[in-house]
Amino acid sequence: MVTQRSAQRDEQRSAQRDEQAVGPFIERFASVLVEAGVPPMPARVFSALLVTDSGRLTAAELTELLGASPAAISGAVRYLEQVGMIGRQREPGSRRDVYLLRNDLWYEISLGRDQVLAHWANAARDGAEILGPQTPAGRRLADSHEFFAFLRQELPALLERWRAHKAQPG
Repeated sequence: MVTQRSAQRDEQRSAQRDEQAVGPFIERFASVLVEAGVPPMPARVFSALLVTDSGRLTAAELTELLGASPAAISGAVRYLEQVGMIGRQREPGSRRDVYLLRNDLWYEISLGRDQVLAHWANAARDGAEILGPQTPAGRRLADSHEFFAFLRQELPALLERWRAHKAQPG
């Protein structure tokens, strides 16, 4: 259950937004995530969390907001937790879990991409070695390895620049 204080904050802030446009925006943002490879229901759940002022919803609230079955919500939050896009907390004195967006959400998601890039780089390197550097496929995989290795090398500095940018006043 959402705490009374966070529910009051959501009510105060909701006066500033176009409530009729929220549902279509959830679906539009979810479709962008789907285009990027996120499964449809997790994309909808993530988008729903993103548009709440508190960034926190229970499974029951997600079910109601999205008009989805509890089973669909359960599978979606499990996926989102596994890929590190959301967290789960238990409200004190309650038996319900609350699903929440992480602080510095996009930063945290980007940090997790380093492991993915490492796997891709290693697989591409292995493929280049197997296929041989003189074959077109081997060269393509060697280029892929080089690209992923470059991204892994540059990602920490880019994320640090983001942190510094965010820390600047104004």
